[in-house]
Amino acid sequence: MKIAVIHGPNLNLAGVRQIGIYGTMSFEEMMAYIDDCAKDLGSNLQLSQFQSNHEGEILDFIHKCHFEDFDGLIINPGALTHYSHAIADAVAAVKMPALEVHLSNIHAREEFRSKSVVASSCIGQISGLGAESYLLALIYLINLGGREQ
Repeated sequence: MKIAVIHGPNLNLAGVRQIGIYGTMSFEEMMAYIDDCAKDLGSNLQLSQFQSNHEGEILDFIHKCHFEDFDGLIINPGALTHYSHAIADAVAAVKMPALEVHLSNIHAREEFRSKSVVASSCIGQISGLGAESYLLALIYLINLGGREQ
């Protein structure tokens, strides 16, 4: 099973940016945590993590996941959550189960952060649980069994 994890804008600043909201885990530690979780969940799980601060690069990676037959997608669109219809369209177009994740609880923050245009293209959203949001998304996609037919 192949699962892609996409980290959007500013997630590379995890552990540095607004620690009271996003926590102290650095981006490198978070990526290692997600990799370790994937290893613990199964030897046949292939994980590919990608981070970009640029919408177009994220779109290109989503398209790549489709053409390389990934079975699922976990995406933290960062600030693009609230206005990137292009990412929402790309996620909907690739026909693979996708989960939106957020380190913080976007529904308990500023009003503009509670609206996700990407969520409607995903099968679910997990927010507010820090890096564990990614672990729960991995578990769900594994249990789901992969790409939609």
